[in-house]
Formats: sequence, C-alpha cells, structure tokens
Amino acid sequence: MKAWRDKEEFKARVHEWAGKLDVRVRSLAVRPMRNKWASCSTNGNLNFNAELLSLGRDVGDYVIVHELLHFSVPNHGRLWKSLMHAHLGDYAVTEKQLKNIMHNYTQRHN
Repeated sequence: MKAWRDKEEFKARVHEWAGKLDVRVRSLAVRPMRNKWASCSTNGNLNFNAELLSLGRDVGDYVIVHELLHFSVPNHGRLWKSLMHAHLGDYAVTEKQLKNIMHNYTQRHN
C-alpha cells in the first residue's frame, strides 16, 4: 500500500480520473477534514481530506472516483454502485477498510 508522494501527485490523479470520467473540476483542495474523506459541490468544487495522502493509492483512487461519480449520480444507488464497480472492480473491500480507518481517525481527533 504505497502512500502518495505529496499533494501535487494526489491532485494530478484527481485530474486524471476527472478526464476519464468527463468531469469538469472547478476547484480542488486537499486540506484537513474532521469527519469525512471528501466532499463535492454541484458547481465543481472538490475537497479531499489531507489524511488521504498517508494512505495507499488504491484508497485514494476509491475516494477520488467516489466523489467524481457524484457529479453525475448524486446518490449511492444501483447506478452509482455499478459505475464504481466498472471503474474500480471490487471496491467494497476498500470501502470497508476506509470506514475502519475513519472510525479510528475520529476517535483520535475528538
């Protein structure tokens, strides 16, 4: 599980996925966030938790694709799950891993 080199490498990966998914990113930030891995707004703003930089690239890809898909699919329904699977394969393993990491993270920071 190789971590990201820095914010710039992570941001480059966001833009790479945005191109693949045909999503226009208006602004992109990597910053401390207390209770979530990322957020997006309907006008193209993306925020990612800086803690992701210390996690593996597979985890980063999961969070990146998860958020970018919300630009076209606003919920976690059947279509969203199908698209996640199409782009990342068995994403549920990473999803479960992230939930455990977030639980431990919020315990440390609250």
